[in-house]
Amino acid sequence: MTSPLTDMCPINHSIQWSPTHELAEHPSTLVCLPEQLPLPDESMTLVVIHHLLEVVAQPHHVLQEAARVTADEGRLLIFGWSPQGVSGWNRFLPNKRRRLPWKGQWRTPGRLKDWLTFVDFEIERVDYCGFHWPGGAPRNTGLEALGRRYNLPLGDTFMIRARRRSHLATVQRPRLRMSSSLGAAGIGRATGLARQPDRMTEGD
Repeated sequence: MTSPLTDMCPINHSIQWSPTHELAEHPSTLVCLPEQLPLPDESMTLVVIHHLLEVVAQPHHVLQEAARVTADEGRLLIFGWSPQGVSGWNRFLPNKRRRLPWKGQWRTPGRLKDWLTFVDFEIERVDYCGFHWPGGAPRNTGLEALGRRYNLPLGDTFMIRARRRSHLATVQRPRLRMSSSLGAAGIGRATGLARQPDRMTEGD
């Protein structure tokens, strides 16, 4: 579709993923199932899901795995096809439904927000792009600038930036009921109660 995103990323150490060895672009490409990443928990500063949730068989598991390897201070980016855009309307045409990407399962950012909440993530922002008139290609510079300026949800694609939800720790302090005074009177009563069993023993 475009130049690799990693070529534009300022992060020096990046890992690309591929489902098969035949599709791997580099010897260092991570080849595995998308829902079974061989990476430790919270090991990645930035995780990018690029138009993948529309075509995988278990998108919930893929998103859960991506959230697992994203660090607390990191970010999760999701690129998706928008069903509200012009290309989304074309999905109802018979000749489109049999080809990618139209035959995939397109979801709105609102739907993905519910999925992100389930994996304990929250959306920071949503950006739309790929604005064009019906029947035209997304190369209209003026329309693209207008759509991005007002961030209209009518673009062909969207980008979600999400982070892990922060949980503030609640400090539970023990509740102590203090008497009005801990003077001699209070100490004397405590001493008298402590000595009472001795007097009862001597009386017996």
